[in-house]
Amino acid sequence: MWGLARENMADGDGARAQEADFRDDELPGHSLTAAEDDDWGPLSALPGNPLMWVLILSEMLVFSAFFILFAWQRAAETELFNDSQQFLDPVSGGLNTMILLTSGLFAALAIQAIAEGQLRRTRQWLGLTMVLGAIFCVIKLLEYAGKLSAGLTPETNTFFTYYYLLTAFHLAHVVFGLGLLALACWKTSRVNVTTVTAFWHMVDLIWVMLYPLLYLLR
Repeated sequence: MWGLARENMADGDGARAQEADFRDDELPGHSLTAAEDDDWGPLSALPGNPLMWVLILSEMLVFSAFFILFAWQRAAETELFNDSQQFLDPVSGGLNTMILLTSGLFAALAIQAIAEGQLRRTRQWLGLTMVLGAIFCVIKLLEYAGKLSAGLTPETNTFFTYYYLLTAFHLAHVVFGLGLLALACWKTSRVNVTTVTAFWHMVDLIWVMLYPLLYLLR
């Protein structure tokens, strides 16, 4: 009996030591890259891997350029854009907005869980984030199917050229983000989770700007 008690105490001490090692941060081989050890200037102060922030900033610049082009073309063909916009469903777009925002909340909860050393809870939140991201993709593909079946293609007019270009480009980022989330579930560490969720928050932000631009503004 005393031997069993000593074994349980030893197991408990081992579990606490393992949790302490995890809290101290990364398990061996769990970091996506070693770039966080380099000096990246102001980027070094940002959470996660600095390379991801380089990617995020570059993608934000690309989307900003697309938004400017869209606004310029809209000013030149205001009536065409307003008429074409009537064929979009703001309800489905709003639903997807809520889905992405909720997924962003789950991603933030994953960061909180990994900071507390809760590995299983972190993976659960990341998994829920992935589920909502997948639902977003399904809704968007159904929306594409409805538009194409109605004869609304990228060649219909300028508005739908931009509609398909912007939303498909964003959808590609969602799919890429799902891959990163899966990788973070597999190689779970504080750096990996923080890095991947930073990209996912960018995906959220882009859609929050894209939704009113395409679906709501008159």
